Amino acid sequence: MKAYILDQTGAASVLKIAKIDRPVVGNGEVRVKIHSIGINYAEIQSRKGLYGWAPKRPYIPGMEACGVIEELGGDIEGLKTGMTVIVVGQYGCYAEEIVVPAGQILPAFENFSPAENAAFAVQFMTAWVALMEICRLRPSDRVLIQAAAGGVGTAAVQIAHAFGCEVFGTASNNEKLNLIKSLGADHAINYSREDFSGYIRDISAGQGVDVVLEVVGGEVFRKSLSLLNPFGRLVVIGFASLNLNKLNPLSWWKTWKDIPRVKIDAMATASQVVGASHLGYLLRDTERMIRIWEDLRAFTLKHEIRSVIGHEFPFEQMTAAHTLMESRQSMGKIVVHP
Repeated sequence: MKAYILDQTGAASVLKIAKIDRPVVGNGEVRVKIHSIGINYAEIQSRKGLYGWAPKRPYIPGMEACGVIEELGGDIEGLKTGMTVIVVGQYGCYAEEIVVPAGQILPAFENFSPAENAAFAVQFMTAWVALMEICRLRPSDRVLIQAAAGGVGTAAVQIAHAFGCEVFGTASNNEKLNLIKSLGADHAINYSREDFSGYIRDISAGQGVDVVLEVVGGEVFRKSLSLLNPFGRLVVIGFASLNLNKLNPLSWWKTWKDIPRVKIDAMATASQVVGASHLGYLLRDTERMIRIWEDLRAFTLKHEIRSVIGHEFPFEQMTAAHTLMESRQSMGKIVVHP
């Protein structure tokens, strides 16, 4: 079968297709023929050697995909060959096939396309855990979502809007602003033209926000923190501004400076909460993952929420998909089709 093997770090050009043997299905495992792959920013960071959760090289990248079950190992209940499913994991999805433990298989949405299913799990579970599990969202909350036109951002805008919150979203151009408005954002802010923190204060009579979903770091994190109202909650789910170059000592200082930090005494005075989230732990806690998935699935079906697919590429153009995501010009989710 064909797969992308990451055996060195670097630019998108290090991604090369290789022919490898089909993996063997063991007890409690499932073979899935992959139809669509969801691309995540963590995979960009992994490719560059900047992601601490990445496995030891060489390995096949890819955290999520949609496909059809081709083969089942022993001791598996509730699954059968021919089922369309979503695969989630630490790695392995940049391939024509994947073999994973049955606990990494989730039921696909019947009314979604393969691309929409491949684009759903990581981005929506990330947004759901941050907003619902950590921030304990309330309909009265005012919610700020940074990078709102991206994969996680478009998911978070839809969830917060459907829950009844007032939603602020930031993006870099008019096309992205129109997208997040169409998804339910009450206020779409062009951060390349105006200071989002000043804008929010100006239209809110000095009031800030109750919840922030932060994915950038650096000055964006610091301004977001300054906007939190008393009892406000901010969750960090990414560090898109961090770009460490191990060969450039000047980048070491900027990276260190831009890592989000807080002062507990200042938080105590303001009665605020700052946290962070990473979905990796859910792979070791199947019971919790299933509960979260079922809550999210029910909410998604009730409110007719869908994945936003911004760009699609054939399998042979994985390099182009990575390059587009890294350029920050993409909207919604990038999907690749074997």
